[in-house]
Amino acid sequence: QPRVVEFGGGLVQPGGSLRLSCLVSGFALNQYAIGWFRQAPGKEREGVSCFVGKDGTTHYVGSVKGRFTVSRDNTKDIVYLQMNSLKSEDTGLYYCAARRAVYYYCSGPPQLYEFDTWGQGTQVTVSS
Repeated sequence: QPRVVEFGGGLVQPGGSLRLSCLVSGFALNQYAIGWFRQAPGKEREGVSCFVGKDGTTHYVGSVKGRFTVSRDNTKDIVYLQMNSLKSEDTGLYYCAARRAVYYYCSGPPQLYEFDTWGQGTQVTVSS
């Protein structure tokens, strides 16, 4: 059974950094894609970034481009979301999600309907 678990959230000051981790199990990361999503208070969940395990293709939504980076630990089944230069508007509950990579090219912001395996979320709060 595919499963993903996020961790690494916390409270950080504006301008600071956090690294979120998405631990995957029950599937081979090379055959899947990972999406990172976030939901701010009172707002809809939005796609932040996607990553294709087989070839490392990534895409970032404009608001985080240049500040967030997705990477993979090749020795562990973990996908990271490195978040730098954090802003108050980055505050929210962050989720990772997985889907089979067949016919998925990560050519734009990930969409909720494209992913079928979700974690429980980890809270990121950017505040002074």
